[in-house]
Amino acid sequence: MIRMNGVSWRRERKEGTPALSNLSFEVPQGGFRWLLGPSGAGKTSLLSLLHVENLPTDGTLCLLDKDVTTQTPRALLVRLRQRIGMVHQDFRLMPDLSVADNVALPLRLQHRPEDEITDEVHAILKWVGLGDRIGVRASRLSGGEQQRTAIARAIVHRPGLILADEPTNALEEPQAHKLLDLFGELSSMGTTVIVATHNEALIRRLPRPALMLERGRLVQDGT
Repeated sequence: MIRMNGVSWRRERKEGTPALSNLSFEVPQGGFRWLLGPSGAGKTSLLSLLHVENLPTDGTLCLLDKDVTTQTPRALLVRLRQRIGMVHQDFRLMPDLSVADNVALPLRLQHRPEDEITDEVHAILKWVGLGDRIGVRASRLSGGEQQRTAIARAIVHRPGLILADEPTNALEEPQAHKLLDLFGELSSMGTTVIVATHNEALIRRLPRPALMLERGRLVQDGT
């Protein structure tokens, strides 16, 4: 599902210290990994590689059975990204779209029928407790509501890989536990899950192997 071998990434391709240096690890299909490390360790940079927002400067990356390099055609990267659910720290919602239309975006990119999209969106929004906010513009949501909308958007299309960057920061504890239980259930059904967090209570609630970064280097590989 995920295989990195000697992967480095620089913000400037030929200059500067790598933000990530010589990472090698594997995560099988259905694997769950915590992504840990202090602020600035490189967690968000690693997630951006796994979401193919950036590509490795050096080394090899195999993701969802596809080799990803700087030579990978853009169309293939777009299709690959459509198979990944991503929850960003800053949510990245479309502020002028409704909650429902934000969540529907991955399904529309897959050209699913509108009646099917409506059913899926309503079901997932009810699950995250936003069933009464379907028609509200994203810009009018609270921080917690925006976070739950972003989570719903990331999982509504049942992706093969879910990446989450501090996904529970704006959630109350019961919602955070509910989300964590869902991630665990998705993993048991074959979805690969990577969750970056500083929340030790969540890690204790769901003990799983961890990838640990320090200064852009992997000091624990999840085995």
